Amino acid sequence: MLFKRNWELVICILIYTINNTAIAQEVNTFDSQGNKHGKWKEYFDSGKEMLKYEGEFIHGKETGMFKFYQEGLKQPAALMHFSPSHDTIRATYLSQRGKTISEGKLLNKQRTGTWKYYHKDLDRVMMIENYEAGKLHGDRKIFYEDGTLAEEAHYVAGELHGSRKLLSVKGVVLEDLQYVNGELHGPAKFYNGKGVLMSEGAYKRNKHHGTWRYYEQGKLKREKQY
Repeated sequence: MLFKRNWELVICILIYTINNTAIAQEVNTFDSQGNKHGKWKEYFDSGKEMLKYEGEFIHGKETGMFKFYQEGLKQPAALMHFSPSHDTIRATYLSQRGKTISEGKLLNKQRTGTWKYYHKDLDRVMMIENYEAGKLHGDRKIFYEDGTLAEEAHYVAGELHGSRKLLSVKGVVLEDLQYVNGELHGPAKFYNGKGVLMSEGAYKRNKHHGTWRYYEQGKLKREKQY
């Protein structure tokens, strides 16, 4: 009798384990309204060997972390974190070595806010940009591998607008320019690698304008009118 009871108990445990394993492994299900609900995996091929994405839906809405793949590649190309309370998505793009290429936020499939880009196979920031509705808007900075500033500029609605400076790896300003609505417009100065002024003048709608001065070894060599 004791053996029989123990055997029945073992069978019940096995049935419970099998049922729960099946439930845990169930994917690609829908709710009563026909919306994706629960864990989902989609593939590029019918043989289900090339994963397209994997993540979880709650009544048709992505939630939590999703992994996205590129066709033919095994490691995730992008990680996207969906929030149940707002539409902003936190996105991270990855190399096949798992290194972060870029990271930032998406809204309505467009970049928004601050985005960071990294030097290849390094954890050092290569560029910082700011976006609004998918267009560059605000300051943009580019850095050399050692972290030294290489360029800084300002954008408005996707176009250069305001100051733009280019710097050498030693931090010396090489170009100091002004832009208006994407065009060179305003004072301009050019320096050599030692920071010595080489030329200066002004632009008007991408063209030289007015008096330009050219220097050699810091001394005025000639002037030219445009």
